[in-house]
Amino acid sequence: MRQLVIVGSLAYDDIETPRGRSGRVLGGAAAYSALAASYFDLSINVISIVGGDFKQEFFDLFSSHNIDLQGVEVHQHEKTFYWAGKYYEDMNQRQTLITDLNVLEKFDPTVPDSYREPDILLLANLSPVVQFKVIKQMNRRPRLIVLDTMDFWIMTMLEELMQVLKEIDLLTINDQEAYMLSGKRTIRAAAEEILKMGPRYLIIKKGEHGALLFSKDKMFFAPALSLPDIFNPTGAGDTFAGGLCGFMATSDDYSFENLKSAVIAGSVLASFTVEKFGTERLASLKQTEIMQRIDDFIELVKFDFPKTSHIFSKTNGQ
Repeated sequence: MRQLVIVGSLAYDDIETPRGRSGRVLGGAAAYSALAASYFDLSINVISIVGGDFKQEFFDLFSSHNIDLQGVEVHQHEKTFYWAGKYYEDMNQRQTLITDLNVLEKFDPTVPDSYREPDILLLANLSPVVQFKVIKQMNRRPRLIVLDTMDFWIMTMLEELMQVLKEIDLLTINDQEAYMLSGKRTIRAAAEEILKMGPRYLIIKKGEHGALLFSKDKMFFAPALSLPDIFNPTGAGDTFAGGLCGFMATSDDYSFENLKSAVIAGSVLASFTVEKFGTERLASLKQTEIMQRIDDFIELVKFDFPKTSHIFSKTNGQ
């Protein structure tokens, strides 16, 4: 069976949106990514850290999704990473209210022996120092190394981030982070600059407007599925990354063409996450729901264009 190793945070989130407030719910990049990947036929292994306050029901949830937590450190006398944030009517606008790193502040992971030869390594949003340490503990290079990062690391640990970028295959960031990292002001120019930094592939996410996939000589755009309502966007990017990696590992095809399908798979799973607070919606999906939404995506982008030239003016464009 193919193996995916995910390193990232497990957390408590407290989210407020125009639709309501969540209270403390399961969050963290590793939680969303692992649950998304669990809908594919592969072995999922998580490297993270939690405090003694991390609820047994969440361990049970991961277990029910066949997610291995051997790589999760539990510090009984300390607290789990906690984040509180508020979204406004424009869900692209978010304000961080509280960030308590707690156990995450001193996270220095040791990769279990059974995790050291994965097919795919997903470095979810964390300090680039931690991400680099995990890469160097692998016994052999994974078939695909995927990195997610954010503006905070670009601003505070750019040198360390640049070191990690030289080690990876695929980077996923949003459009504003792409502009910040590249120093460019258009998507295409930003992509070209970032691909010079090391990764073979780049995905630039544009939230409700979809995502763009780049290689040095190819580009692909995937729209976002139009939903009646967005309840809460927290975790959508992490879900996207987990779904993408799950699809890639299961299909065992690491080409640009297959990445296009993986982008759709990640987008499908992310579209469920935004329908509820935390991991609630993501944790209880049915295969029929996923397949129906994939069909919705296919229908969204499918069209036939006339192959004849008679529709164009014969007086222009000669």
